[in-house]
Amino acid sequence: MEPIRRAIWYIEAHFASPIGLAEIAEASQLSRFHFSRCFAQSTGLSVSAYLRGRRLTEAARQLSKGAPNILSVALGVGYGSHEAFTRAFGDLFGVTPEEVRSRSSVENLPLLDPYIMNQSGTHLPQPEIYELGPFLLAGIREFRTYEERVAIPGQWQRFAPYLGNVPGQRGRDAYGVCLAPSCGEEGFDYLTAVAVRSLDELPEGLCGVRIARRRYATFRHDEHVSKIGATCAAIFGEWQPKAGVELANEPLFLIEHYGPGFDPVTGQGGMAVWVPLKD
Repeated sequence: MEPIRRAIWYIEAHFASPIGLAEIAEASQLSRFHFSRCFAQSTGLSVSAYLRGRRLTEAARQLSKGAPNILSVALGVGYGSHEAFTRAFGDLFGVTPEEVRSRSSVENLPLLDPYIMNQSGTHLPQPEIYELGPFLLAGIREFRTYEERVAIPGQWQRFAPYLGNVPGQRGRDAYGVCLAPSCGEEGFDYLTAVAVRSLDELPEGLCGVRIARRRYATFRHDEHVSKIGATCAAIFGEWQPKAGVELANEPLFLIEHYGPGFDPVTGQGGMAVWVPLKD
């Protein structure tokens, strides 16, 4: 159901902000009452329970990886104080944040992963073929399993403070880059990035990639960004086999290009998917 898909994307992209039912219902384009009922029927949880579970799950994972400052973790997932965060954390997980950090594990915690909705089919326009690049891109790079794709909006949320503030940034466009995984496991590395003039003076926490000039098949995606998975599925499952073209699958899988028309608050405005073609 499209309104629920929009709501899930909005929560994943904004759970660090003080959002509530009103903002999420508005993003879904339903009334608060109708949205609350539809959301509960689709996910089995109330909106508040889902939002709380996602915030605290993200916090638990950060703590298990050794986050040094519990208050920073609390603020980063939308809690205004250490006390409120610790109380909510204990209510949900039955342990304190300090315990999760000290044992470096989320094993046996009732974590709440992003709700996955089946991607419905989408109309795929014919691509334009362009030579693009070279690029120097800098941002946050994280490994994702294919089941973890729905958590990508949270990565964009963490990258948002860097937008416009990366040393040597070129332009205002943003890029989501799918790369071969550096860890060698099944999945992909996802880079939330901007173009930069140099990779020499990146702030701590950011990394960069060099992408050579090459040919791309570029597909417009004018629907809500939460349906990007359907567009990608159509590209690789329908267009590529029918077109008979060979794709360059490693180390670069694809690039999402978010231009000036894209609104990161609403997820509307359109973007493009660039698929590298084999030389």
